Parts: sequence; structure tokens; C-alpha cells
Amino acid sequence: QVQLVESGGGLVQPGGSLRLSCAASGFTFRRYAMSWYRQAPGKERDMVATISAGGSTNYADSVKGRFTISRDNAKNTVYLRMNSLKPEDTAVYYCTVRVQGMDYWGAGTLVTVSS
Repeated sequence: QVQLVESGGGLVQPGGSLRLSCAASGFTFRRYAMSWYRQAPGKERDMVATISAGGSTNYADSVKGRFTISRDNAKNTVYLRMNSLKPEDTAVYYCTVRVQGMDYWGAGTLVTVSS
């Protein structure tokens, strides 16, 4: 059973930093691309960052230069380092993976950027 568990969200001031973690289980983690999405109140869920099995990364334009996705295959964990946070980064952040044609999502972790 594929399981994804996000952690690391919270309240942070504008300009601050957070690191999100997503612990994965139930599949061979190192073989799959992993992604972070986010959903702000009243908005659609959008891709934030993706990391391939080989470590190639891709980012939404809105977070390029501020966010970094990484993975630790020994720990079956994907991370999202978020720097220079802005109020518009406030959202629930989700970890996701596609395994054998099916998309799996974690429950999400809330990030609130506010002074």
C-alpha cells in the first residue's frame, strides 16, 4: 500500500524558510519521480516542483530560485526547502507519486506565511 506522509509545515514570517518532508512507503521509492503540489484557499492544486528518479528537477516559475526539491533514497524521503517565503506561498502542500498509472497523494501539510 502506497503511503505518503508530509510534515514540516507551519507558520512563518515573510522572508522566512521552511523545509517540508514527505516520507514514502509501499513502493520502490528510488525508481519513481516525486512531486510537490500546493493548493491555496479557493484555488486549484498546482505543481510546485518535481524530481525524477535520476535527480533531475523542475519548478513552477513562481518558486524558481527560492524552492529546492531533493530526495534521499536511503530514507525514502523527498524534501522541499522553501526560502524567501511570501504570503502568496500560503497553501496546503502535498506530496505525490504516480505508481503503475495511479496517482497517490499525502494528506498535506499547511504552510502559512504571515506577519
